[in-house]
Amino acid sequence: MTEAAGSAGWVPLAHRVPDLGALELLLAVARHGSLGRAARELGISQPAASGRLRSMETLLGVALVDRSPTGSRLTPAGVLVTDWARRVVEAAEEFDAGAQALRSRRDSRLRIAASMTIAEYLLPGWLVALRSRCPGTAVSLFAGNSAAVAERLGAGGADLGFVEGLRIPAGLDGVTVAEDRLLVVAAPGHPWARRRTPLSPAELAAAPLVLREPGSGTRQVLDAALAGHGGLCAPLLELASTTAVKASAVSGAGPAVLSELAVTEELTARRLVAVPVADVVLRRSLRAVWRRSQKPAGAARELLSLTTAPRPPV
Repeated sequence: MTEAAGSAGWVPLAHRVPDLGALELLLAVARHGSLGRAARELGISQPAASGRLRSMETLLGVALVDRSPTGSRLTPAGVLVTDWARRVVEAAEEFDAGAQALRSRRDSRLRIAASMTIAEYLLPGWLVALRSRCPGTAVSLFAGNSAAVAERLGAGGADLGFVEGLRIPAGLDGVTVAEDRLLVVAAPGHPWARRRTPLSPAELAAAPLVLREPGSGTRQVLDAALAGHGGLCAPLLELASTTAVKASAVSGAGPAVLSELAVTEELTARRLVAVPVADVVLRRSLRAVWRRSQKPAGAARELLSLTTAPRPPV
């Protein structure tokens, strides 16, 4: 609290100055010379207008309008207050126009950072739906692993992010938008594709795999799931995109661990085979995230509402 605020008799400005609605009413009375016509212009009843005017006079301690059967006329004090009111209302209109310009500039672009799986398999559909709601918004997309998305958000380089993994990254808030399952997959010619029994966690941990890089949501979940079984051995290949991992697995380079979202088509076409694994949970949440100090607004809020909308049962 400032020294002035703490002094005796100090009253906040909002309690000493009439609100904008009252000032607009006074200006309308000055224009029309009639309280009734002023009330009709502002869309309020005449009794409500009279009450608002009396409250303003009580607050200021002076009479502003002389009322008579033939109309309403400003008092000398009313003429002076009307001049002040006009400047206040014009300043408020300028303030409102400036705020609208800021909102329009904010809503004219949307910067998204998304992990690879979400960017490739979920975000395109969400953006198509967003286009119908916000046709004038220009969208830019950064695609990377979940750690890179969190870093970009923290640095202020994105308005909304999407990550995969076990938890919300530090410094961010978020909400779950989908649940995902990771699958161990192999080309049809690989020995695992012909297994009749599920892999054990130890077998999976000991096998050289085609994997995403550390920092990806897929790698985080796999590392955590196999930490109690000796941990992952050195990868056969370590690649920076889901598409590259999938292409390597299809080519027969080795087994891979990928989102079920990413391999649906390959499993249906038998270009890849899902390999069951016993006694290990390979599930993760897909989340929308944002800086803790900056809740989604404008187009970011619209996109978030699309991603969290109820989905029909499958």
